[in-house]
Amino acid sequence: MGAADHGDKELTDATKGASRAARIEAALRAALQPTTLEIIDDSSRHAGHAGAQPGGETHFTVRVTAQAFSGASRVARQRMVNDALHAEFATGLHALAMDLKAPGEG
Repeated sequence: MGAADHGDKELTDATKGASRAARIEAALRAALQPTTLEIIDDSSRHAGHAGAQPGGETHFTVRVTAQAFSGASRVARQRMVNDALHAEFATGLHALAMDLKAPGEG
């Protein structure tokens, strides 16, 4: 199943109860098999901004190193992540900052 195929999935019963950070982690691990993955919930820094919700879990930063990014442009890398997280954007993820690298990139 390619990264684009992940975009049509809604949240499954198994993932609905998990935190958004845990769902983001699971989706990115499945789609990209990263060697490093860091997920930061920045929602508290965006209180009162567009898309912010009282419960948070709306604004995140992800730092990912994955072989899947080798040879891919910055835009192609972002598309891979956005495709993997389509269901999250459809259910309240408002903003995602991305630091995406292939192994060996500084």
